[in-house]
Amino acid sequence: MYGLIGKFTAVAGQRDALVELLLDCTDDMPGCLSYVVATDPADADAIWITEVWTDEASHRASLSLPAVQQAIAKARPLIASFGNATTITPVGGYGLGRREG
Repeated sequence: MYGLIGKFTAVAGQRDALVELLLDCTDDMPGCLSYVVATDPADADAIWITEVWTDEASHRASLSLPAVQQAIAKARPLIASFGNATTITPVGGYGLGRREG
């Protein structure tokens, strides 16, 4: 499995609109096991995204999907900055099963 955790900061007052855009493109992403968009109770403009994919190639391929490309284009003006981001290797969990091997 392949995972990412990242933080976006929305333009002031645009967090909820950005959340909606990020959630609208998640219906059909082959290889995506989990895509969670969360608000940060300590920062009214922050959004955390946690993703789990079958592999890195599936994540890369998702960036070319028309729905994802459209969401990115609409979201860019609502993003003030990108914060911390990290790549992770999920090993399992509720809904994910366990990593084999």
